[in-house]
Amino acid sequence: MYSQRILVLIPHPDDEAVGCAAAITRARAQGAMVFGAYLTSGVPAAEELWPWQREGQPGRMIHRRHEAQRAADMLGIEIASYQIIPTRTLKSALDGTHDLLTRLIEHHKPDMLWAPAYEGGHQDHDVANFLASTFRTNLPVWEFSEYNFAGGRVRSQEFISRNGTEQEIVLKAYERRFKRAVLETYVSERENLSHIWTEREVFRPLAEYDYSRPPHPRKLFYQRFQWAPFHPRVDQTKPEEICQAIEESRRTRETKPASRPATAES
Repeated sequence: MYSQRILVLIPHPDDEAVGCAAAITRARAQGAMVFGAYLTSGVPAAEELWPWQREGQPGRMIHRRHEAQRAADMLGIEIASYQIIPTRTLKSALDGTHDLLTRLIEHHKPDMLWAPAYEGGHQDHDVANFLASTFRTNLPVWEFSEYNFAGGRVRSQEFISRNGTEQEIVLKAYERRFKRAVLETYVSERENLSHIWTEREVFRPLAEYDYSRPPHPRKLFYQRFQWAPFHPRVDQTKPEEICQAIEESRRTRETKPASRPATAES
């Protein structure tokens, strides 16, 4: 799962800390260069916040980016790109993000991709997994589990089902302390990260997924509190909406003429 030049797809600032902080430090200890593609700002759109919070939404985005920079500095990640689109909107920016990743791969020449698993933890994680899958014919792609709600319970760093290719990193005491320190740089996400374990990280070569179906048939992690009529922290999106967006993007790309990508800018 390690190589010389690794591009990590990071749906939100904090996913690099949650899913692969120890793996990144081990890769860098072996001489790897690690690039991070931050795919959203991690902050909801203004209209999804409480009315009294909406005016401060741009400031929240700036604050989250500063947190990401501190985490990247601790991990030794080179930030390859940072999209400022709101969280929960990656499904609406699939094609543009795919073009961006194509340019990043052309520019930074990674020899491996890492991405979150398709597990229903967050809709943006699942979209990022699909995006990673579109490059698997050219690059090895490894996925890491962050969290899911398979079986009706919260699972942290545990794939929904195993296929025998998993590699588990058992964190040493100093690695656990370091991972916790990186997580704590995201002060704005302290409540959301309270369920994250620091005992292990798990990876495997990207599994074969049917993206036309939700990751598992029961309630997904981000659906747990959809009974609430409105709360900024509750994602009201239906899994079928994600599957439809992915399918539409897949069809569009299959019919789009190929072109040589331009050089990417950070």
